[in-house]
Amino acid sequence: MSHPGEVVGSALDGLRLDRAVALVADVSRSVAARLVAGGGVRLDGAVVTSGTRRVAAGESLAVIVDRRDDPRPAADPDVAFDTVLEDAHLVVVDKPAGLVVHPGAGHEGGTLVNGLLARYPDIAGVGDAYRPGIVHRLDRGTSGLMVVARTQQAYQGLVEQLRSHRPQRTYCALVRGQPEAASGLIDAPIGRSSRNPQRMTVTGRGRVARTGYTVEQRYSEPARSAQLSCRLETGRTHQIRVHLRAIGHPVVGDPTYGSGRLDDVFGLSRPFLHARSLSFTHPLSGDTVQAESPLPSDLATVLAACS
Repeated sequence: MSHPGEVVGSALDGLRLDRAVALVADVSRSVAARLVAGGGVRLDGAVVTSGTRRVAAGESLAVIVDRRDDPRPAADPDVAFDTVLEDAHLVVVDKPAGLVVHPGAGHEGGTLVNGLLARYPDIAGVGDAYRPGIVHRLDRGTSGLMVVARTQQAYQGLVEQLRSHRPQRTYCALVRGQPEAASGLIDAPIGRSSRNPQRMTVTGRGRVARTGYTVEQRYSEPARSAQLSCRLETGRTHQIRVHLRAIGHPVVGDPTYGSGRLDDVFGLSRPFLHARSLSFTHPLSGDTVQAESPLPSDLATVLAACS
């Protein structure tokens, strides 16, 4: 698996190469070190095998991820999650907040994938062996619905639907402040931040990203806020959180893109963002699959205190 070339921004400038590779390719530091030593990393087209080499802003960093010798995710029956529906080809999961979807940098185990392998061992050979069955993701702090493929045929069909943006994905968000318009479309490209490589931002160098929103409720207590229904027209990393911050209405409780200490009045320890509905075409039967997930208790409690 290759990671396309990425221009080193100011946030990566001066970092050790192995650290930069871990961030860009979303792998652990040890895996990154092996990739570098094995000749799988190029800077400006030239192979570099020293992990201590410092990268410089403006260089082109490309990574070829050969993970054949890495341990594959193991089944873990202790990972807790609920399912909304399932059949022989796919399963719709209701992911709890705090659960990482698949192993990566800083998260070698205890992920949704580990739990899925225990409950559905047939997914081990579906798609990417290190992210089996996964066709799209939710952020760690986001709760709600995800579809997972159980067969290769379903995987290919779902990936194609997501690539063409056909599935309908709707999220419930509570944001700071109140958008003036009752609804809107945020059409702004998203890419990696030049200041912090672990954050995304609206940038002309980014990929096309579109988020539609509708204001469902407006509140003045415990602070001026609004409940939004957000629909993804694309699926970029941190898309809703980045887009809402960009229009001046960050998601309440978001430690990365939110408004910091001001959110203490809501008593929420994670972003108020929940994937509440999912609709797609079953890749085998052609039927429309629709799933709904009610707000989890922590978010419902916050809304109940708003007025």
